[in-house]
Amino acid sequence: MTPQRISVITLGCSDLARSRAFYKALGWREAPASQEAVAFFRLPGQVLTLFGRAALAADQGRPDAALGTGAVTLAQNFATEAAVDAAFAAALAAGATALKPPETVFWGGYSGYWADPDGHVWEMAMNPFWPLDDAGAVTLPEAP
Repeated sequence: MTPQRISVITLGCSDLARSRAFYKALGWREAPASQEAVAFFRLPGQVLTLFGRAALAADQGRPDAALGTGAVTLAQNFATEAAVDAAFAAALAAGATALKPPETVFWGGYSGYWADPDGHVWEMAMNPFWPLDDAGAVTLPEAP
């Protein structure tokens, strides 16, 4: 039986050098295991990988696939609205494109969206119903 988990998230990039520079500008530290053709960023319990789109399609066994972006949202949750605003501003300063500025949302939280240079969408959110532990990991309640 496979445990319910994600170990690695790989983003296909049209310009790997530009994407590397963007995530470093966010303050992320690239792992020493990175190579010229692939960048690794350690996350708590996971790895974010940046890989060229053509190389990713070939690695998937479908070299002629046109890989797209925007159909998946990656999210970071924060404890306060001010922390969301600060993270959103830092992303824009690093070169992200604002999609929706942070605002109070219908479900009772506060969130905004930006896209990285390849169009990968990130949500910055504060959810008052999902507490965060000291490492920033979400604690999903058992019942609403």
